[in-house]
Amino acid sequence: MKRIIFATGNQGKMDEIRSILADLDVELLSMKEAGIEVEIVEDGSTFEENALIKAKAVASQISNMDGVTVLADDSGLEVDYLNKEPGIYSARYMGEEVPYEIKNQNILERLNGVPKQQRTARFVCAIAAVLPEGETLVVRETVEGYIGWEPAGENGFGYDPIFYLEEYNCTTAQLPSEQKNQLSHRGKALRVMKEKLADR
Repeated sequence: MKRIIFATGNQGKMDEIRSILADLDVELLSMKEAGIEVEIVEDGSTFEENALIKAKAVASQISNMDGVTVLADDSGLEVDYLNKEPGIYSARYMGEEVPYEIKNQNILERLNGVPKQQRTARFVCAIAAVLPEGETLVVRETVEGYIGWEPAGENGFGYDPIFYLEEYNCTTAQLPSEQKNQLSHRGKALRVMKEKLADR
């Protein structure tokens, strides 16, 4: 494995991935950096299915997979009180072009008056890999928390400013990057995937 292409164009996500996989002796590229443009229809019903759809779609655009592993993640927020919304639609919740400040405010408004014990939530991340010989792997990890009452913190993206960790009494957007990467759903899933890739 000489090169990993990650099926994302999200710069915040790539920064996180690069930090977590920094000790892997491989070239790590986003699909944009690798010059891959493909329309991906995420029509799976689970995070795992959507991650695999993305990974396979990008792998299908690579003429020579020798030494190339494609990784893709599908991640999102599940809020128990909202029947696990936004779930697999987290990125598309209220529309893909809608800023996360508005998405976060909408969730806070829908939870207005709901007590803390009913505000439980989790971040979910499934990561899929398509290996050079075509074999696929999928892992899933979560981090448990609750939805706060107002956004807090600048060190994150997406739903980080409203997702509180009980044991740290702060949002994931208030954690230093290194600590966030240790605790995050994506960090946990990437480390599990890294171990699986290292065994090959």
